[in-house]
Amino acid sequence: MEYQLPHCETLILEKQGPSLFLTINRPDVRNAMSLQMVAELAALFTEVENDNSIRAVVIRGAGGHFCAGGDIKDMAGARGQKGEGKDDPFYKLNRAFGQMIQQVNESSKVVIAITEGAVMGGGFGLACVSDLAIAGPSAKFGMPETTLGVIPAQIAPFVVERIGLTQARRLALLGLRIDAAEACTLGIVHQVAESEEQLNDMLNQALERVRLCAPNATAETKALLHRVGNESMAGLLDAAAGKFAAAIRGPEGTEGTMAFMQKREPKWAES
Repeated sequence: MEYQLPHCETLILEKQGPSLFLTINRPDVRNAMSLQMVAELAALFTEVENDNSIRAVVIRGAGGHFCAGGDIKDMAGARGQKGEGKDDPFYKLNRAFGQMIQQVNESSKVVIAITEGAVMGGGFGLACVSDLAIAGPSAKFGMPETTLGVIPAQIAPFVVERIGLTQARRLALLGLRIDAAEACTLGIVHQVAESEEQLNDMLNQALERVRLCAPNATAETKALLHRVGNESMAGLLDAAAGKFAAAIRGPEGTEGTMAFMQKREPKWAES
């Protein structure tokens, strides 16, 4: 079943059960992220947020690459335009990407990144805001911005959140490129596959786990995790207790308890 947004030209979208498969489709430029792609990703995640039938979004790149970073043509086009401050075309271009990646980061859905080939710059940032990242054997990760005379302005905070300040410093300040094994050691990705077949097996196992987890409980848990470190622990735990009480008295808590006692799968796992 095709699940396509109107005028969606840089993405291929396919819905399979509760999962939306999103393929970045600009293989001729190693799926470099254009302004149009940023806009389409933002529109997609806005729509997905309001679609209760979707519980997971799988992001992958066409042609053996995840995403090689920003589109050089967009950069060149912005250089020829005038503007200062927030009207600077480079500011607008960069900030639009940051807003999109924050949206992906805060999505209530389970976001799974399948990383292969080039995972650079903006693509690296996109991988760092996934809930689960699986790397293929060809994956190469990097923050090459400083070698190009620019800065990883919008992705750096998410990289720090992902792997910590010490390792983010090393990658960003040296403009390093690392392989899948090191990316897994650092925590950029969670699993590394040795083959295409194993990669797909790992993805299918993850989607099976998503199927077994209650969708609202999953969304509430993700939101709770994002609050850690941004408010007092006592206040956070007070709020979490309220969320727990509401969950256990709610339809998912009731169904989950009954399913456990009756030794059957809960109803949400039937989709």
